[in-house]
Amino acid sequence: MQPVLDPNPQNSQKKMLLVFGAFFAIFVIIGIIATIASP
Repeated sequence: MQPVLDPNPQNSQKKMLLVFGAFFAIFVIIGIIATIASP
């Protein structure tokens, strides 16, 4: 059986970075929409 915490967590780190990037992108998009929507 493999341990829950991988000794070489490269893939999980990449996945976390991807999730963080997507979160940041959504935040930026919301900011742009709010700037356009505001009079």
